[in-house]
Amino acid sequence: MSTETTQGYYSPDEAQALFQQANEAYAREDYTAAREGYDKLLAHGFGGPDVLYNLGTTHLAHGDLGRAVLSLERARKQGGKAPDLESNLALARARQVDKVVGATADEPFLSRVTAATDGAMVSWVFLGAWLVGFALVLARRAWPWARGTVTAVLAGLCLTAAVPAGALLAAHVWVHQNVHEAVIVSPTVAARELPRDGARSLFEVHAGLKVQTLDESGRFVRIRLPNGLEGWAERDGVADI
Repeated sequence: MSTETTQGYYSPDEAQALFQQANEAYAREDYTAAREGYDKLLAHGFGGPDVLYNLGTTHLAHGDLGRAVLSLERARKQGGKAPDLESNLALARARQVDKVVGATADEPFLSRVTAATDGAMVSWVFLGAWLVGFALVLARRAWPWARGTVTAVLAGLCLTAAVPAGALLAAHVWVHQNVHEAVIVSPTVAARELPRDGARSLFEVHAGLKVQTLDESGRFVRIRLPNGLEGWAERDGVADI
C-alpha cells in the first residue's frame, strides 16, 4: 500500500489497520466490507497498486466484472507486481459477455511496450545517458587528458544508449497523449450513432470490456472497440483507467 495525498484523514497506522481489516474481510468472504475498506483508502489518498489489486480481486469475487477489470487495469498501470494480476485479468475477461469478433489478441505494440516499462525510469535513463555522453564529448575537446580511447568509447556507449531510451520515452509520451483507455462498468451500454438520447443504437457492450475513448460531447463519450467499431456511449457507463 502506498501513501498519496492523505489530507490528514487517516494516519499511516490507521490506514494500515484499515487495509488489514479489508484483507481480513476478504478472507472471510465478506466482500462488501472488503470493498468498502479499500474504497475508503482510495478516497482518502492511501492508494497504490496493492490496494487497487485487492479491490479488483474483491470485485471479481463479488461478480462485478466491470469494476474488477477497471481496478486491476489501474493496478497494472501504476506498476502493480502482484503475481496473480495478469491471471485475474485473464479470468475476468473470460467471464465477459463480449467476445469481440475480429479483435486482436494483444494490445497495440506501443501500448504493450509502454505498459511493460516504467516511464519515469526511462526518462532518467535517457537524460542520464545523454548528459554523460555529451559531457564526455565536451571533455575530450576541452582537456587533453580526456582524449584517450576510454573516454571516446564511454561517450559512444552513452550516446548510443540514449537513442533507444529516447525512442522509448517518445513512445511513452505518444501513448499518454493519444491512447485513452477505459473500461465498461455498467452491465450493458448502448453505443449510439450520435451523442444524444434516441439516436440509433449501433451495438451494445457489456461490463468489463476494455475500450479506447476518442472524444466527449455532453454526457456522451465516443468509444472504439478492439475491432475498430466506434459509437457514442453514456459517460456514466464508462470509466477511465
